[in-house]
Amino acid sequence: MKNPAEQMIATNKANLDAFEGAVNQAYAGMEKLVELNMAATKAALGESFGHLQAVLAAKDPQALMALQTSFVQPMGAKSMAYFQHVQSIATESQSELTAKLESQMAEAQKALGDSIEQITKNAPAGSEAAVAAFQSAMNNGQKAVETAQAAIKKATAAAQANFDSVTKQAADVAKKAAKAA
Repeated sequence: MKNPAEQMIATNKANLDAFEGAVNQAYAGMEKLVELNMAATKAALGESFGHLQAVLAAKDPQALMALQTSFVQPMGAKSMAYFQHVQSIATESQSELTAKLESQMAEAQKALGDSIEQITKNAPAGSEAAVAAFQSAMNNGQKAVETAQAAIKKATAAAQANFDSVTKQAADVAKKAAKAA
C-alpha cells in the first residue's frame, strides 16, 4: 500500500480529473442549450419573415385577421415545446453531473478511509485515544455527507416533480387557449 503522502497526491489528482470532467459536462450542456437557441431563433426569424410577406400580400381585413390568428395561435404550443426541450437538456445534464460527482465522492471517501487506516496503523504508541477520536470524527463527518446527499437527492426529485406538474398544467392551459381561439 502507498504511503499517506502518495495517497494524498493520487487523491488530489483524481479530484482534479473529476473537476475537469464536471466542467466538461457542464460545457456540453451549455453547448446543447446554445444549439437549441440558435435553431429556435432561426425558425422564429423564418416564420416571422414568411408571415410578414403573407401580411403584405393580404387583400382585405378578413384575410389579414385570419393570418394574424394563424400566426399567433401556435405560439403557446411552440413555447411549451421549447421550454420542455430546455428542461430535458437541464435534467439530462444535471443527472449526468450528479452521477459523476457521486461516483467521484464515493472514490474520494474510500481513498480518505484508506489513508486514515494507514495513518492509524502507523500511529505512535499511546495515541490510541486521539486516533479513536479522529476516526470517530471522520466517520461522523462521512455520515453527515451521506445524509446531506440523500436530502439533496430528495429535494431535487421533489423540485423536478413540481416542475413537471407546472409544465403539464401550462401545456393544458395552452391547449385550451388554442382550442378556444
